[in-house]
Amino acid sequence: MNQVIKDQMFDSGQHLMLIQGDITEERVDAIVNAANARLQHGGGVASAIASRGGPQIQIESDAWVRKNGLVKPESPAYTSGGNLPCRYVIHAVGPVWGEGEEDRKLSEAIRGAVKLGDQLGLISISFPAISTGIYGFPIERAARINLDVFKEFFSSNEDSNISVARLTLFDQSSLDVFLQVWDSIFDSPSQPR
Repeated sequence: MNQVIKDQMFDSGQHLMLIQGDITEERVDAIVNAANARLQHGGGVASAIASRGGPQIQIESDAWVRKNGLVKPESPAYTSGGNLPCRYVIHAVGPVWGEGEEDRKLSEAIRGAVKLGDQLGLISISFPAISTGIYGFPIERAARINLDVFKEFFSSNEDSNISVARLTLFDQSSLDVFLQVWDSIFDSPSQPR
């Protein structure tokens, strides 16, 4: 069962939560998939989502790519949730470490997924640590980018439909890094909220 580790409420009443657990078990409006540009869900988080969600997710992904072309970081795709306990899967393409402009691309992928969720009228959304697995993005750097993007989004989009964003991490080592960065951003008395 997924467990809330941290919960940051913003002045708007919106929440950013740090969760330890399995993103495929998240009971939210949408989960975010750490996808590749072709939406071929063969490894890592993408494989787990496609496996648990059933063949419908890959079928819809293939149709999306045929219609729209390759997915870009700033313009994620979305499909139904298939057999998952969510309505949608938002497929965000993060950078491969070493390809150049990784920080910008990761920020765009996260921001793009949040904006798409808002356009879809979602209230709750759950993210993995995009690009930190097989794409090799350093976890501490990714944690800071994730938290900064969410902090900026909730601070400047108080009228967003999204009231809860959850960062759902499976392994303890990633959670420990996110906790350390979280505390430096949200629990430091010198940091404004």
